[in-house]
Amino acid sequence: MRNFIIILVMFVTILGPSAVIASIGFASIRALGRNPSSASKILLAMIIALIFAEAIAIIGMLVLFQLFGK
Repeated sequence: MRNFIIILVMFVTILGPSAVIASIGFASIRALGRNPSSASKILLAMIIALIFAEAIAIIGMLVLFQLFGK
């Protein structure tokens, strides 16, 4: 049962930031399609959002390892 909980929590920890990264990519491509001249502003906002999404994933995995570590 413990292994199932660990797998479930890791799945949720990875699935959340992956969905955020996919939506960021979709939104940035749509924004670039509408206004190509603002590429530098869109790129900066996209990179910042990706950094936050990855930080959330790393923090979630560290909490998971801390809770279920042996």
